[in-house]
Amino acid sequence: MNIHDVIIIGSGPAGYTAAIYAARGDLKTLVFKGTQPGGQLTTTTVIENWPGYEDGVDGNTLMMDMEKQAKRFGAEMKSDTVSKVDFSQQPLKVFVGETEYQTKTVIIATGARARRTNAPGEDKLFAKGVSTCATCDGFFYKGKDVIVMGGGDTAMEEANFLTKFCNSVTIVHRRDEFRASKIMADRVLNNDKISVIWDSEIIAFNGEEKLNSIMLRNKKTGEESEKNIDAVFLAIGHTPNTEIFKDQVELLESGYIKTNDLMTTSVSGVFFAGDCADERYRQAISAAGEGCRASMEVIKFVESLED
Repeated sequence: MNIHDVIIIGSGPAGYTAAIYAARGDLKTLVFKGTQPGGQLTTTTVIENWPGYEDGVDGNTLMMDMEKQAKRFGAEMKSDTVSKVDFSQQPLKVFVGETEYQTKTVIIATGARARRTNAPGEDKLFAKGVSTCATCDGFFYKGKDVIVMGGGDTAMEEANFLTKFCNSVTIVHRRDEFRASKIMADRVLNNDKISVIWDSEIIAFNGEEKLNSIMLRNKKTGEESEKNIDAVFLAIGHTPNTEIFKDQVELLESGYIKTNDLMTTSVSGVFFAGDCADERYRQAISAAGEGCRASMEVIKFVESLED
């Protein structure tokens, strides 16, 4: 069976950058792009914090360009989704259905998905007033009134960040106290631009071309109300796309891959890059940097096998 030097599982900025470096390093490189080629960035209209683009860049365009760049160096792309893996021995095995692929190394770059409310209108208005990243999209709502949904440290960080741009920030939280650390919660509660709606959840997002209001329900009283708003930032957590690796590499309780500074997992020859292991930053540029680092470690690993 034909054995690859590296198989990259995932095709966001981490996966594509890893492919560019691996293929350019003369490794036989195969990328499984999965169900959402290009990752979460393909759902973002304009990325304004990617270096080198003064006026921003369309997320889908950026990912397509990265894929073309990886292909130019010889990386092979498949639009399939990996269904299972076997990292018990060399060569490592990756499966798409019943089809088996063998490889000397694997880079896991499967990313993470932001949790959603699944309320009516959310999907239709995503990237049209509904966002999961204040760092990415907050600037677009300069002088506007926005909502952050959540009660953890991430929600506190996003709310404080948004006060730099927005006229007002309202936090909607389903409980009567925050889960966030005391210092983060105190910063929010002491910020005059931030208000809180307690014991509530969003049950609908309203608008046609863009979000214009939401429906709220008080979880204690059942009372429903409508609130006009320019944007909602969901900060109710992320879920790493690591389910198929559960019994193969060591994961944290949260599901994220347990990491170290050399981009290796608990299994020799299996590396990681991007949001599947990043609980803190979750930025395209940091994911791309990790894709670079992972491939540089892979190149060294493959060379060591040949010595």
